[in-house]
Amino acid sequence: MFMRQSPDPVAVVEDLTKRFGEVCAVESISFTVAKGSTMALLGGNGAGKTTTLSMLLGLLLPTSGSVTVFGEDMVRHRHRVLPRMNFSSPYVDVPRRLTVLENLTVYGHLYGLDGVAARIRDLARDLEMEPLLKRPTGNLSSGQKTRVMLAKALLNEPDLLLLDEPTASLDPDTADWMRSYLEVYRARTGATIVLASHNMAEVERLCDTVVMLREGRIVDRGAPADLVARYGRRTLEEVFLDIARRRGAGQPGDPGYSGETGAPGDFVGR
Repeated sequence: MFMRQSPDPVAVVEDLTKRFGEVCAVESISFTVAKGSTMALLGGNGAGKTTTLSMLLGLLLPTSGSVTVFGEDMVRHRHRVLPRMNFSSPYVDVPRRLTVLENLTVYGHLYGLDGVAARIRDLARDLEMEPLLKRPTGNLSSGQKTRVMLAKALLNEPDLLLLDEPTASLDPDTADWMRSYLEVYRARTGATIVLASHNMAEVERLCDTVVMLREGRIVDRGAPADLVARYGRRTLEEVFLDIARRRGAGQPGDPGYSGETGAPGDFVGR
């Protein structure tokens, strides 16, 4: 199978499949993530987004296929690249009895960082979460926890940042501020970001490339503006609904198009 490589790919996913018993959560997907880019994995609940992120991080082992990050096979050599990566999700818990400061300190030492206290102090200032540091993590609101989990993910200033719904539970003003922070972080560090989100405006703002998933398979991909134009829509949210409801706008010859496994307009591909 020929797959055009992105320039300077940070991550290469080839024919990746993950099964849980009889359930196929991810089925034979392939993509590359270019260095310094922001890529979104989009799809409805159960589309395979979080499973794919987990395999990128090495938390889940694939049933078949491969994941290569910074040139290393994530099944055999993930320990070589994990110090350059991190992950944030509002749905992952940290010890609730520990304060925010204590949790961040523990993770800073787990990551093998020097100057942990100074790094936490800088992040707390940058993320405007200094008032939260002495509070038990279990007493935080959902939005506050989202901010703390992002701080945890930024402790080691990762070259590859994986984000699962990075602005979930944040009010519109805070969410906008957080997106601006991520834009500045990428511009300052040259980091690569892969995110899963249900916020289409967020994806249009932050992302260079979108990979659309449905039932564990890639059904379309492209730049947000290109997808909007291809489907003849005004917004990426309308494109998302077209794909989720199988109202595609593809034509033979379009990337990923196949008239053999669905109605015209269904995109099935890798």
